[in-house]
Amino acid sequence: MISNVVLRDTVNGIKAITNTDLTIVDQDGRLLATTLENPSVSAREIQNFADMAEDMAEIKGRLYFRAKDEYQDPCFVILEAVGDKAAMVGRLASFQLENLMVAYREHYDRENFIKNLLLDNLLIVDIYNRAKKLRIESEARRVVFILESEQSRDYSTLEAVKEVFGKTHNDFITAIDERSIIVVKELTDTDGDPELQKIARAILDAVGSGEQDNVHVAYGTIIGELREVSRSYKEARMALDVGKIFFGDQSVIAYSQLGIGRLIYQLPIPLCKMFIKEIFGDKNPEDFEAETFETINKFFENSLNVSETSRQLYIHRNTLVYRLDKLEKSTGLDLRVFDDAITFKIALMVVQYMKYMKTLDY
Repeated sequence: MISNVVLRDTVNGIKAITNTDLTIVDQDGRLLATTLENPSVSAREIQNFADMAEDMAEIKGRLYFRAKDEYQDPCFVILEAVGDKAAMVGRLASFQLENLMVAYREHYDRENFIKNLLLDNLLIVDIYNRAKKLRIESEARRVVFILESEQSRDYSTLEAVKEVFGKTHNDFITAIDERSIIVVKELTDTDGDPELQKIARAILDAVGSGEQDNVHVAYGTIIGELREVSRSYKEARMALDVGKIFFGDQSVIAYSQLGIGRLIYQLPIPLCKMFIKEIFGDKNPEDFEAETFETINKFFENSLNVSETSRQLYIHRNTLVYRLDKLEKSTGLDLRVFDDAITFKIALMVVQYMKYMKTLDY
C-alpha cells in the first residue's frame, strides 16, 4: 500500500491547488490522509458507498469517490462539499490515487522480483518472462553491492541509499535481512573496478559511516545477464565474510581481491586443524611473541626484503636475521625461502580463519 507520507503530500497538494478539503480512507474506514484538523469519518456511510456499484456518490452532504486497482483493495476519497467543482476535484483526486496505486504495485512487484532473483528462487524461463513484463532489461552490465552493519539497519539508512541510487529506473535497492542493504547497480560499457570502488564509497558516504563504524560494503564481479545477478550477490556475500576474517581494517572489499583467502574460507575445519598440526606440531602460533608477529608481518609486507624490513622496523639487519633464524629453529620454516614463506603465510591465514569460525560457534 502507498505510504502515508505520500498520501499526505498528495492531499495537501490537491488542497493547495483547489482550496478543497478532502480525506482518504481504506475500505475498512481507517483514516489514511486528510487535510482536516478533526475529520469525521462515518463507518456506516463508507460501508454504504462500498456496497454501491458506482464510483461516485453523494451521501449526507459529502461526495464519495472510489479509487480502485484490480490487484489491491480500493480506497475512498471523501470531499466535504458537493457541486460541480467538488465533483471535478474528487475525480482528479481518485485518478491520482489510482495512478499511485499502480505505481506502488509495480514498484513492489519489481522489488519482489529482484529479491527472488538475488536468492536464486526463480527458474530461468520465469526470470526472462517476468523481466519483460516489468520492463527490466535482461542483458545489461550489472554488479551487486552489499552494505552491512553490525547494528540493525533502520528505515533512514535504507532511504539514504535510495536517495543516491534509487532515482534511476535501472538500479534496484532492497533489503533481505535486518543488517544488510543490497544495491543492484547497472553499469556503463566502460565501468571497471575504479568506478566500482567509487560507487562503494558513495554508498558509505550516503549512510554517513566512518572507518570506525563497523560498516562494510562488498561487491561481486560484473555480470552481463539478469540471470547472473544471484552469482554476483553470492560473490558479494562471500566478500563480506572473507573480508571480516582477512581484511578487517578495510571498509570496502571486492570479491576479485580476496585471493587465497577465498580458498581458505571454503576449507573444512578438521582439514585446517590437520594442516596446522603438520606445520607447527604441538606449538600454537597464537603464542608467538608480539615482536615475532610484527617481524613476520613486516617481512611479508616488504616482499621478503631483509634490508627494507629492518629499516622499517628500526633494527639492524643482523638483528632481523637473528629473529628469522630463531623462527626457523622453532618452526622448521625459513621465511627467506619463498616456498617456506608461502607455507607460513597460508598457515597464519588458516589460524586466523579457524579463530574467526570459533567465535561463530559461541
